Formats: sequence, C-alpha cells, structure tokens
Amino acid sequence: MKIIPLNNNRIKDLIDLWNKEFSTKFPMRRELFIQNSFEDENVFLPGSWMALDDEDNVVGFIISKRWQDPMPVPMPKDVGWIQVLVVSEKERNKGIGSLLLEKAETALKADGAAEIQLGGDPLHYFPSVPAEYEKAARWFEHKGYEYVGNEYDLLANYDPLVEPESLELDGVDIGILKLKDKDEMLKFMNRVFPGRWEYETIRYFQKGGTGREFVVLKKAGKIIGSCRISDEHSSVIYNNVYWAPLFREPLGGIGSVGIDSAERGKGYGLAAVLAGISILRSRGINKIVIDWTTIVDFYKKMGYQIWKEYRKYQKQL
Repeated sequence: MKIIPLNNNRIKDLIDLWNKEFSTKFPMRRELFIQNSFEDENVFLPGSWMALDDEDNVVGFIISKRWQDPMPVPMPKDVGWIQVLVVSEKERNKGIGSLLLEKAETALKADGAAEIQLGGDPLHYFPSVPAEYEKAARWFEHKGYEYVGNEYDLLANYDPLVEPESLELDGVDIGILKLKDKDEMLKFMNRVFPGRWEYETIRYFQKGGTGREFVVLKKAGKIIGSCRISDEHSSVIYNNVYWAPLFREPLGGIGSVGIDSAERGKGYGLAAVLAGISILRSRGINKIVIDWTTIVDFYKKMGYQIWKEYRKYQKQL
C-alpha cells in the first residue's frame, strides 16, 4: 500500500470507491465531484491524498480544504476542513484512515490552521458526519474531535393537486431576481450576509447564474430579503439537490433564507420560503429539500420533516 497526492487522473476511481461505499445514501455524480473536489479553489492539495493497494487500486482518499479563494469576502483564515475521508470497507482496520488523516492534519496545521472541522467546507458535501455513520463518528472522537451539535436536512413531499400556499405582504414585492438587479443583490449580501452567503452569491453569477435561483423581497424598490432555490437546471449544483439521484421525480431545494436585520420579525422570512416553494412547484417540482438547518420547527409549519441528520465535529490544533 502507498499514499500519493490527490490526482485528477484518478477521478473515476475516486467516484467508483465513493459509490461502492455510499451510493445507497449519498450517490455521487461526476459533475458534482468535479465541482466540489477539483474545481473549488479552496481544495488544499498538501492535505489531500489517495491510498493505493499493491495492484494500484484506489482504496482510500482524503480531501481537505483551506480558504484560498482570492475573492475579498470575510471567511475564516484559521480553519481547515476535512471535506471527505473514504476507505474501502474491505481495507479498514489496517491504519489507512489514520495515516490519511494524520497527513491531512499535519499539512493543515503547517499552513496555519488552528482548528479543523469535519465537513461544512466551501462547496461541502456534508455539514458534518452523517448520523447513520455512528462508527465513523466514534472513530473521529478517538482522534481528538469534539462533538458540538447537530444539523439537519429536511424534506417535504407536496401533493401536486393541492395549490401551494402564499403570503402577500403590504408594501413588499416578491418575485424572481432579475439579472439587471445583480449588483443590488451583491450589495445586499455584502451588507447583510458578508462571508459564506456573499461568497456563494458572487460565485453563482460567475458560473452563469441569471437570477432564476433567487426569490427576492423588495420594499420601496430595495432588496430586503432573499431565498435561494435550486433545481436540475441550475448553473450550480447546490447542496439541497446533491442527492437528487435517490429520487425518480425531480428534486428541488430551498436554502439561504435571509432578511435584512432591520426588517425581521414581520413574517418576511416565511413569505420568502412560501414563495420559493410556490415557484419550484410551478416548475413541476413537488419534492423539496431544505439543507443544513437547525430550525426544524419553523419548517415543520410548511410540511417539512427531518430527512438526514449530521453530527458536527471539530478539533483544536
């Protein structure tokens, strides 16, 4: 067995190993893997490795990240992320995972990371460790990682014969973002949600986004809130539709719901979500995921139930 740097010539082998281990719960597509693990500028190559057996088969890999994108947005500079660690089931208990993790941690620490988080990276796959992999969670605990809470993905199945709810608000216009309002949208994100959401919005437009993925709320012509929606035609594969291959019917997603702090407490967030649901359903999508959230009770009012659970872990270096 040997450990070599992550190599884009082995993308098919990496995906095949992923799907051999996880396809029943988290099926990987080539376009998603390339988007999140090779095209992301934040992939930290000194901390990303592959394990090969004596016949040159990929039997394990680890991908880590550091914030490296030159985009001028406030992102944590002292954090490293383990995006994914996979070891073939038949090769476990041989120290491969420990060796891959040790090499990643050593490189991240040498680069200035003071903390490592499992998942939650820019263009992540998971907010953290999926709860169904209890054994993996215990393994990371033995490696010094501390459990810090839960996150959830929610799912709703709407009856196509039942009209979607809507909420009209006096003095507030709700609709799809127009491309001509791109600059205003970016200013809204910079002012109200600097950091990750701002970064994702900038990147969305860089990838050819036209505005169809954002519901916006306007008051007196000014954007005061937004809700991001996604489907199979989106220019970016968003986290709420990562696992769309699990379903026969189209899957849509809702995420990044935010209201200007001066306008909160007026029901605008609920109105934005209901508008997003209505628009997705008008596109023929009745199965919708809301990803990476803790406000389960809020979304229950709209028919959402817990679909996937994640356990957050981090380690101080």
